[in-house]
Amino acid sequence: MEQRMQKVYSRSGAVALKVAQGHFATNHSHINYYIDITTLKTRLSDAEAVARELAQKYVTSTVIDTIVCLDGTQVIGACLARELTKSGLASINAHQSIYVIRPEYNSNSQLLFRDNLQPMLNGKHVLILMASVATGKTINKSVECVQYYGGIVQGVAAVYSTMKSIDGLDIQSIFSPADLPGYASYEFKDCPYCKQGIKLDALVNSFGYSKL
Repeated sequence: MEQRMQKVYSRSGAVALKVAQGHFATNHSHINYYIDITTLKTRLSDAEAVARELAQKYVTSTVIDTIVCLDGTQVIGACLARELTKSGLASINAHQSIYVIRPEYNSNSQLLFRDNLQPMLNGKHVLILMASVATGKTINKSVECVQYYGGIVQGVAAVYSTMKSIDGLDIQSIFSPADLPGYASYEFKDCPYCKQGIKLDALVNSFGYSKL
């Protein structure tokens, strides 16, 4: 896998995304690219670069009180909160406090927030932050959860997304399928690689990959 990795750069050149082509299985689909966001989520300088790019999409237009971090994006979330609250003539969140939180998951993979975190959602303008968006199923569960606790979902931010919106909700991302030539996602039963007898290279999720 490591030998296959290539770097794709954002339009500004400030953010580098590592990708590898092959046959991979996620929880929801089969895909032909593994998108490695590990260093972007864990190395401070990379997380800051991601946050600066994402902040540009919200800083002058969107009130944000709380960032809900999925896929292990808490470092990016903290950097994004700092970027959004920096002083500036056009920043509508300048000098405001932004909560940065993450959900728990129960045995049924449902999202939940404990009582001490619920005030950070109830009546708050919430941005959902994800590493990547493929099918939109995680977004639907996240939006339902935030709304259950009284939050007002302002949008979804992601490092990579296959879609620009879902059910009228705006999705802002740094990278899209246009940056990955031939990117495709398939339902398990429709995967052309499986039909050709091509074995999976790895199982992948937000934590990384496990080679098979």
